[in-house]
Formats: sequence, structure tokens, C-alpha cells
Amino acid sequence: MPSLRRQRFIYAHFAWLLSVVLLLTVLDSLTYDLLFLFSLIGFLVVTELTAPVSVTPRWRQRLIWPIVLGLIGFTVLVVRRIVAILPPEVLPV
Repeated sequence: MPSLRRQRFIYAHFAWLLSVVLLLTVLDSLTYDLLFLFSLIGFLVVTELTAPVSVTPRWRQRLIWPIVLGLIGFTVLVVRRIVAILPPEVLPV
């Protein structure tokens, strides 16, 4: 059975994702890139806001892998955007 803190973390992240999807839908800007970016930001914020002060539970130690994968995905998105902005003469063939 999940602990109260773990449930609070899951509920907070779910509320963040739901509000992001609704906001992006209302603004007619719902794309995979923006959804990924805002979900990563929300995941990092919720992770920091729900961090315990003294003892770190084992389930929170496993959050490092989604954070690392999210930052790698963010790097890929940034590189893709930069390549799309650059003129074709700048990129080597």
C-alpha cells in the first residue's frame, strides 16, 4: 500500500499534468514538445516541493532515473530546435 506522501506526490503530479493539458488546449497550443516540457517542469517542481527534510524513502531515490531521462529528452528537444533555426549553410553535410 502506498504511503500518504507517495499518494500526495502522485496526486500533485496528476493535477499538474491535467492543468497543463487543459491550459494548452484552451490556448490551442497542445503539441508533444510543449506537453513534454511542461510535464518535466512539473515533475521537477513536485519532486522538490514534496521532498522530505530528514530521511529519503527508497521510492524517492528511484526518481533519479525519470529525471535523468527527462533531461536527456529536453536536451534532444533543444538541439532539434536549434538545428531547425540554423540556416542550411551552417550545418555540415
